[in-house]
Amino acid sequence: MTKLIAIAALAALTFAGNAAAGELKPMHSRSIDLGTMAGNAYYTVEPEGFHVVATLIGDDAETPVRFEAVLVSGQTVKLSTPREVGMPPIMVEISRVADQVVIQEPAAIN
Repeated sequence: MTKLIAIAALAALTFAGNAAAGELKPMHSRSIDLGTMAGNAYYTVEPEGFHVVATLIGDDAETPVRFEAVLVSGQTVKLSTPREVGMPPIMVEISRVADQVVIQEPAAIN
């Protein structure tokens, strides 16, 4: 039951999210895909910086994982999942550039 609730919450965020690539707007979620894990990211503007929250759940997990960071201009956080030996990880970069947050995802996941 817990897994179903988590999946439903992530699906709701997906449909409410920003579908455009690139810039993320405050309080709008955006889907992120790390191959075996997927979820959403959003941010809020706080006095100390932009508070970025990414919630991910794995294909076979019951409990989602939440990652949080406060970014000031020029900072980047990277979320990644490993792959087979010799393959680069699947990575999503979330960067703050001045007053914008930009999400860069891999072009394709093989």
